[in-house]
Amino acid sequence: MAATYQQKDTILHVQDLSVAYNGKVIIENVNLEEKNVVMNDNAVIGQTIAILGRSGRGKSTFFRALTGLEKPTSGVVLIPDYSQQPVNGQQPAKKVEEGDVGFVNQKYSLFRHKTIYQALHYALRNSVLGSAEKNEKIMHYLSTWGLEKSKDQYPNEISGGQKQRTAILEQLLNSGYYMVLDEPFSGLDVGNILNVRQAFTLVSQSHELNTIIFSTHDIELAVELADSIYVMGYPATPNGLGNAGTLLKHYDLKQMGLAWKNEMCADHHNLVKEIKQLMLSS
Repeated sequence: MAATYQQKDTILHVQDLSVAYNGKVIIENVNLEEKNVVMNDNAVIGQTIAILGRSGRGKSTFFRALTGLEKPTSGVVLIPDYSQQPVNGQQPAKKVEEGDVGFVNQKYSLFRHKTIYQALHYALRNSVLGSAEKNEKIMHYLSTWGLEKSKDQYPNEISGGQKQRTAILEQLLNSGYYMVLDEPFSGLDVGNILNVRQAFTLVSQSHELNTIIFSTHDIELAVELADSIYVMGYPATPNGLGNAGTLLKHYDLKQMGLAWKNEMCADHHNLVKEIKQLMLSS
């Protein structure tokens, strides 16, 4: 039985987004709108959004535009501006800027000369919290994320899974409610994939508005974890495939009754097959 929910305020709006490098269009006419989810018990929950597509179809470029690291050639990326009060019940929007959205790439770039604790303290440098409050917040996250015993270690002294959790926490503390992860499962073994799944849960639970956007080549994993999936690829034209990436199809797993399930069912596996065929044809 599908969960009862409503969708209300827009949390991400991408309109006619295109990005070109040196005259070569990489992505074009990308449009999407995601809204927050209110469950039947009035609890607001963040979204988990997957972006799928074959290599070279523009996913990383799209992520850089989503996080304000790449200026669009045309179009706009809008997110709610929570620094302002709602107007007529609506949260004002703002163009995304660098630093608004947390971005974790595959390399988990960490400060080599900072311990885990020092890195998380630096992530709170723009926070209005006092010193004691910052320490309390950091220690809470370290404990919740299983990093408390490693807080005084440097990146070269911790495991790949610990590095990834530290990188996610840095962005979570620094950038608010949005987290973009480029291929977070790439090259990980089964144990570390489980750690990332747990990290997704922790991100979602740490604030009701937290929203995760991630890419992966593992279609089954995306179907299992996401409640909204977009497939990016080259569109079909009369002369074959186009040469710039765009969003080809949106699967709303909430509407399909496939979101928030503890186990995969036949409908999940059928969806995996459908998405695979779409990716192979684009």
